[in-house]
Amino acid sequence: MANEQAALPVAPGDPSPPLMSRYGSLGYVINLAARLFERALAERIAPLGLTTGQFPVLLALWERDGLTQTELAQIVRVEQPTMAQTLSRMERDGLIVRKPDPADGRRAVVRLTERGRAVQAPAVTAALEINRRASRGLSAAQQQAMLDTMMMMAANLVCEKPPAP
Repeated sequence: MANEQAALPVAPGDPSPPLMSRYGSLGYVINLAARLFERALAERIAPLGLTTGQFPVLLALWERDGLTQTELAQIVRVEQPTMAQTLSRMERDGLIVRKPDPADGRRAVVRLTERGRAVQAPAVTAALEINRRASRGLSAAQQQAMLDTMMMMAANLVCEKPPAP
């Protein structure tokens, strides 16, 4: 599996597109791992009344409570309508409240409720356990190198503009 090439060769002059091995594609393997991480996290945080869509928002608010919807959408890297729906569900579930921004009454700041703060320890513990399970067999240096690589890849994709149609 590790020795497979990303693109399998085709005969010279063959007009068909090159074949791609799934397991030789960074995008495929990263997406597969992300889906498996998400599934494992969903199973662990569902008993807390949380979803994987709420988790990144909670992480941001646990780091800095009192962000605006716009700030949260930028931090979590989702569109405004998606963030609005997520926050509505979180408010309904008693995880957050929205209050007028004292600096600008036209916008609201998002604050954690007591329940939103109370789920932090068990939710973070669940996520750390999944990270530990996924990284079994990797040294601390390998884990750090992987994290650094993934952060660079994410930065590359955030900065790159798609080609014009």
